[in-house]
Amino acid sequence: MGLLIYGPSGSEIEMDDRLLAHLRIVIVTKMRNHESFSLSWIVEASQGSGRETLWVHPSIPLRFRFYGSRPPAINRAWIDQMMTAAHRGDLRIMPEPPGELEG
Repeated sequence: MGLLIYGPSGSEIEMDDRLLAHLRIVIVTKMRNHESFSLSWIVEASQGSGRETLWVHPSIPLRFRFYGSRPPAINRAWIDQMMTAAHRGDLRIMPEPPGELEG
């Protein structure tokens, strides 16, 4: 499990390293282009249920912490799906589709 550390207060959002690695690619790409968007996900019942959304903007501090020692292989289809959602303004955490792995 890794952490997405967000905002000046350093709020920590725990997620799988594999998911976090894919999100990092999409988020860094968007931020590099000075683009803002929302990031949304479903909160599991074990954590209280519901939905959560962050506003991601290049001026808001953001850090990625991975607990695994090796980067995972990247699924280009997953990146493409996430990037399409982010271009529409709402990057959603979604299940990984089948696809060819890189790296």
